[in-house]
Amino acid sequence: MNQRPRIYDAMLQLHLREFRQMAFVGGPRQVGKTTICRKPADLYLNYDHLPDRRLILGSPDSLAIAAGLLELSERPRHITFDEIHKCKSWKNLLKGFFDKYEKQARIIVTGSSRLYIYRRGKDSLMGRYFLYRMHPFSVAETLHQSLPGEDVIRKPAPISEEDYAALWLHGGFPEPFVRRQSAFTLRWSKLRKEQLVRGDMRDVAQIQDMGQMEVLTELLAERSGQQLNYSSLATQIRVSVDTIRRWIDLLMRLHYGFVLRPWKNNISNSLKKEPKWFLRDWSGISDPGARAETMVACHLLKAVEGWTDLGLGLFDLYYLRDKGQREVDFIIIRNRKPWCLVEVKKADKNLSAGLVYFQKRLQAPHAFQAVIDMPYVHADCFARSNEPVVVPARTLLSQLL
Repeated sequence: MNQRPRIYDAMLQLHLREFRQMAFVGGPRQVGKTTICRKPADLYLNYDHLPDRRLILGSPDSLAIAAGLLELSERPRHITFDEIHKCKSWKNLLKGFFDKYEKQARIIVTGSSRLYIYRRGKDSLMGRYFLYRMHPFSVAETLHQSLPGEDVIRKPAPISEEDYAALWLHGGFPEPFVRRQSAFTLRWSKLRKEQLVRGDMRDVAQIQDMGQMEVLTELLAERSGQQLNYSSLATQIRVSVDTIRRWIDLLMRLHYGFVLRPWKNNISNSLKKEPKWFLRDWSGISDPGARAETMVACHLLKAVEGWTDLGLGLFDLYYLRDKGQREVDFIIIRNRKPWCLVEVKKADKNLSAGLVYFQKRLQAPHAFQAVIDMPYVHADCFARSNEPVVVPARTLLSQLL
């Protein structure tokens, strides 16, 4: 498979050049974490490889010798630890090594999607690392691999028809996106879900009936872009509501999907509890409308997390809905203030009444109705402010991350 350059190469290069902290690189299974984190490494160690494991578990001085930390060097040496979280004492091991050799080494830590789970609880590494959250390919990443400026928004650029079609049909995960073969994408997606449920899930949770968990993943695969009804899911699977909540939380931490909660500030009669569920991989969603909304949701989440990880501001993603059934698919909160509303349509160019209402109510600078099938327009979406505007999804998404 031909590898395409990633924006995360630039993120890691910036980190290694500017910061002493360790770089923790997390993200979904098969998103390309190992490939990215191995490139800059002078020493790459994989805990699953027995000789590497022996070196990791040995004395810090032996590891320092293997990494060349005791030798004169023009720059700190780069060390990548892969899957080290499988070691029970991995936090203390990293803490001790970092504290002793932080001037001589720059450390990258990555692994499977379970790495995020193991960060929970009391964090002895606080202040010693920065987190970078990797996502699949997006429209913008097919066009730009350099980092955005402080204003975060890029200039619009046309994505090729081949790349746009590949993203729509095969999703953004590197291997199916690059191969662009329907049979391969189907088999890849099936295997990825099986590995998540039967592998990662078994390793981090004590679930007696994995069959029930598999049923839950199938039900959630059919409901991307919909509000979660925990009681209904509990009835269908015959477990308690609390169990459903725990299982969905675990699936989120394993990056099977994510939830967005309603933004309630400054919204009278807003919904307060019901989250919306989205898959991380939109390629298998059969309904065009649900696929369109999920694809844009994944793009927006990548943008807000990437901008935040780069220190460009505090960004969050929510949706809007009130008890009068007025709704907007997404709202980006920038530094705790409404900044950008996005309503997604597959082909409809008739301006959404909900978008008009909430833009006026919240006074967000930007409000877009992003249409998936609309041809690219070479114009800056963000030049239009203080009024809703219908835009091609490919134009808007090209200006993100």
